[in-house]
Amino acid sequence: MKVILEGKGLSKWYQMGEVRVEALRSVDFEIYEGEFAVVLGPSGSGKSTMLNIIGGMDQVSQGELYYLKEPLHTANEKQLTRYRRSSVGFIFQFYNLMPNLTALENVLLASEIADRPLNAQDILDEVGLGDRKDHFPSQLSGGEQQRVAVARAIVKNPDILLCDEPTGALDFTTGIQVLKLLKKFQQEYQKTVMVITHNAGIADMADRVFQMRDGKIAAVHNVELPVSPEEVSW
Repeated sequence: MKVILEGKGLSKWYQMGEVRVEALRSVDFEIYEGEFAVVLGPSGSGKSTMLNIIGGMDQVSQGELYYLKEPLHTANEKQLTRYRRSSVGFIFQFYNLMPNLTALENVLLASEIADRPLNAQDILDEVGLGDRKDHFPSQLSGGEQQRVAVARAIVKNPDILLCDEPTGALDFTTGIQVLKLLKKFQQEYQKTVMVITHNAGIADMADRVFQMRDGKIAAVHNVELPVSPEEVSW
């Protein structure tokens, strides 16, 4: 399988006065093109730090990171901006929609910065919100806002979709709807999806699971028979 992302000895630390806080400790990993990967761990385990580094939003303190064999750890801000715009889609626990833009306008905004965007109206239809396109975020439920956020990430047609606790603010039923959208994107567009979560149930639908603890990858295991999103429970 083709490796899309590779980390070698990735470490991240923050200096707080005289104390050095180590968020990542010499992490090695390979992420394959087209896989559904889940990074699982409790709060403070380093999983969100790893996502921020993979997404080009934070730099490593030490180590090497490659995207399709191109180094990201030595990239300048202009190169990282290009990477974030063209290669990565982001979905967060809190939706981060522009409150003064409609659902469609939020999605269009993302498509305008992408090299090869999909059709914004089509993607909004795919997430089941075509008839809500003219509503503002304040007029949408939390689940609807998260589906707009999913559409905003997908419309860029990124190679990698990075999701940080995408169901964390949702009830179970709405969370399953969002997971179905992520799985559909991975399968239909043959894209890589990484979900960062503390929710062990979501790991059942992954191709591979990375278990994080104390800033390290404690274990990696393949899921022989991934379940469908409808079969996930927590």
